[in-house]
Amino acid sequence: MTRQGAVPDGYMTVGQLAKRMGTTVRTLQYYDQEGLLAPSDETSGGRRLYTDQDLVRLHQIQSLKYLGFSLDDIRHHLVALDTPADVAAALAQQASGLRAQIKALRKVLSDVEKLRAECLQMDTVDFARYADIVELLRAGNENYWVVRAFDEHLLDHARSHFDQDAGQGILDAWRRVCAHATAAQRAGDAPDSEAGQAVAAELWNMVTQFTGGDASLLPSLFRFAETSDDWPDDLKDQLAGVQPFLGEALGAYFERQGTNPFEGIAS
Repeated sequence: MTRQGAVPDGYMTVGQLAKRMGTTVRTLQYYDQEGLLAPSDETSGGRRLYTDQDLVRLHQIQSLKYLGFSLDDIRHHLVALDTPADVAAALAQQASGLRAQIKALRKVLSDVEKLRAECLQMDTVDFARYADIVELLRAGNENYWVVRAFDEHLLDHARSHFDQDAGQGILDAWRRVCAHATAAQRAGDAPDSEAGQAVAAELWNMVTQFTGGDASLLPSLFRFAETSDDWPDDLKDQLAGVQPFLGEALGAYFERQGTNPFEGIAS
């Protein structure tokens, strides 16, 4: 239908629609050319006229575009707005996309805050460590703190010998050692008892698994253990409860072996 004269009731010009929706006339003209949002009518002079329904359709387009959809994707996601059910379906689709984006943004925000906290605990700018932390955070690996706590020797070793799953395996093994040490203490077993020595052997096997038999890593591991005040609370608390027991058990274990790989390593 062709309209003449002033803009009739229930219609708005392209400029009015652009102003109401915070976009530009040029953008609306482009959406028309692309077949995304054609005007509902026009005047005899060729002025595009839009309705409130068009405004709602534009909101749908803007929401999908904000969520990262290409214009081609948007064509396939737009639904008819002819019935209340149609409108509700369109809004449900938008809400679902927004919830997904909010979840993703919360993850990004959390990762940024964690990276910032790690940076503040480092004495110097170290983009290689930052990159390692970012990779772990993106993968949802909560062991990112190890990157900051390891010295260069340990970090280079970990980078070249362990993927994320293997690294998690080492930490899981450490938790088991602490749990077994706690159980031995609660049972009244002495560090040099059979149970205590079983824990010591388990601990040393874990260390050997990590180092691959490279004794040059032991001083770095010793220093890493001394940073336990900066470990996550659960690991720090585990160590605090069993550290004396483990120290004595490992000492007795090495004495029985007739050698002490840590001899001469001191804080």
